[in-house]
Amino acid sequence: MRIFAIIMAGGVGSRFWPRSREKTPKQLLGIFGDDTMIQATVRRINKLVALDDIYIITNELQKEEMQKQLPGVDPQHILTEPFGRNTAACIGLASLYIKQKSDEAVTMVLPADHLIHDEDAFIENLKEAADFACEKKALVTIGISPTRPETGYGYIQVKQQQQLGGNIYPVNSFAEKPNYATAVRFLESGEFYWNSGMFIWQADAILEEIQTYMPELYFGLEKINNAIGTDNCAQTIYDVYVNLKSISIDYGIMEKSKRVYLIKSSFRWSDVGSWEEVFLLSEKDADGNTFVGDVYSDLSMDTYIYSPDKFTAAIGVENLIVINTPDALLICRRDQAQKVKQVVDSLKMQHKTSLL
Repeated sequence: MRIFAIIMAGGVGSRFWPRSREKTPKQLLGIFGDDTMIQATVRRINKLVALDDIYIITNELQKEEMQKQLPGVDPQHILTEPFGRNTAACIGLASLYIKQKSDEAVTMVLPADHLIHDEDAFIENLKEAADFACEKKALVTIGISPTRPETGYGYIQVKQQQQLGGNIYPVNSFAEKPNYATAVRFLESGEFYWNSGMFIWQADAILEEIQTYMPELYFGLEKINNAIGTDNCAQTIYDVYVNLKSISIDYGIMEKSKRVYLIKSSFRWSDVGSWEEVFLLSEKDADGNTFVGDVYSDLSMDTYIYSPDKFTAAIGVENLIVINTPDALLICRRDQAQKVKQVVDSLKMQHKTSLL
């Protein structure tokens, strides 16, 4: 069984402004440790998948930096989309290239910006999922056992009574990000798992489901497939993408397909979706603070400060996020960290491109 990986790495990481910018978004930053998030993702999956069988899908703005950070990945395997059209299009495009190598190739689809603890357990989960996907022609997604009534994640409900050996269950339904009361109910039921956005399937299996449930996308992918390897390939991809709708693989395929299964994770995971999540995952001092850089603190508590380039003093503050970069400063309450995306939206409206 030959295994490939598709790493989705084209996002802009707007909730990580001002560190995250269009050319250097979250996945190209070192949020934890020395490796950037894309480097950590490639290193982790390389325990199971050869570098020659890893594909990155990104955009032209990020491609050059991606190549610099990933010298071991074949430059021809760093694919670019002309526009962001959500995960269904990006997965379909990358799957075309993999299918040309092997019709029955098992493919791991992974976001570039997740934090995975217990990497050996992660690899074992992937192996079990790959065996099942190959045997059953199944679409397998990784579900994370919820530890709290989280309202920022989507959920997947499984048929607990139909466990198929190991950690695999048939999927009953998908649920969007719930309100708090619903999240509590999900947690108490024991039937719901966080949707990790990680998938395992054969390349031809996902393309078959795209043909069934997303025929417009499949029609465009067929045009691209016929152009791969020709001088007209880039123009064909552009022409197809201009007319594509932005649809996620969850909404377009996973919520409709009859071949969907979940493997319960046995590792700790975070999608590192905001500065608040970074704070929660970081080591803290006796006052519950995390400081990156030369920071003086007096009577400050439960605060995250990133200021590597200049001395910063914090006196008597609590529950703040402070991100200090050469050209921008973010100060927000920790419970408002999800609203950082609104700053980016505002900058776009004001055409302040130097800050994007």
